[in-house]
Amino acid sequence: MEIRTPQSQQEWDAYYDLRYRILRAPWNQPRGSERNEQDAIAIHLACFESGKILGVARLDTESDDFAQVRFMAVDDTAQGKGIGKKIMLAAEQNARMLGYNRIMLQARENAIPFYLSLGYTQKEKTHLLFGEIQHWRMEKEI
Repeated sequence: MEIRTPQSQQEWDAYYDLRYRILRAPWNQPRGSERNEQDAIAIHLACFESGKILGVARLDTESDDFAQVRFMAVDDTAQGKGIGKKIMLAAEQNARMLGYNRIMLQARENAIPFYLSLGYTQKEKTHLLFGEIQHWRMEKEI
């Protein structure tokens, strides 16, 4: 198992496809909604096993105060195998290497226990995505 940035067009296509299938398709969102303008400047992480992408996340570093994890997703077939944890640890390591000492994210309500298990603190209720997915701001000192 390897955590790294996609390198080929095929890997990038698989990366965005996973983001779409897990984070957008179940809510009938259009293809393309899994991307935004920050993709061009963010750090992209993917978990590869036998050439297949099993999980993804994006690390945004545009704030002076903290780095932010966005678009965190693990394939349904790979849930519960520690892939999410490996990706988050890689995101934290990247943030530390860039000089950040705090990382934040917007967690979907069902993912809060996962992030708590990694040492994140639940701060405040934030936005309601697609009118039904409650998010919470979570932070961690790294």
